[in-house]
Amino acid sequence: MRPIARPGEPDKRSLRREILAVRNRLTADDLRETSAALAGRALELPELARAGTVAAYVSVGSEPGTLALLDALRARGVRVLLPVLLPDNDLDWGEYTGEGSLARVRHGGRMALFEPAGERLGPDAVTTADAVLLPGLAVDARGMRLGRGGGSYDRVLARLERAGAHPALVVLLYDSEVVGHVPEEPHDRPVHAVVTPSGVRRFQREP
Repeated sequence: MRPIARPGEPDKRSLRREILAVRNRLTADDLRETSAALAGRALELPELARAGTVAAYVSVGSEPGTLALLDALRARGVRVLLPVLLPDNDLDWGEYTGEGSLARVRHGGRMALFEPAGERLGPDAVTTADAVLLPGLAVDARGMRLGRGGGSYDRVLARLERAGAHPALVVLLYDSEVVGHVPEEPHDRPVHAVVTPSGVRRFQREP
């Protein structure tokens, strides 16, 4: 039996395909340049400047690069949490202590992810973060984020809401991925800012 598509999902699938096709054309030089620019822009954010703990992720494939940013945050003394994908698509968390602390993990037939190899801190560890850096494929003028469709970060956002936690929510994208409109569903929540290699755009709340 085929699952019933949720409202807005066909439009989301189409937009995902378009964005991924553009990303797949990026060269290694493109990725290096945008990674350095993205880290520089993100480090200017007041939300990161005053954060004691940041929940982030390790970019893979043609995603906007995050390793330079993770290392810069650690150099500032920030505690950096990274996700560990669980079998049900929820996320556990572990601490990033440098590139040597990462393990390459393949989940079924998916692209391999880089996850923290140390102690597992539990799914609720994200509620201690002062800022959460979210992966995505697009964001629109309202701050609505388009994810990859796995639902992992929908669970994270719901967990933060249940805990009464209010970290800054920041999505990291390429410049062309700030779009006019992202299809949304009832459970979708806006982010507070988007960082691209050319700058920062804010939504809803001031730093």
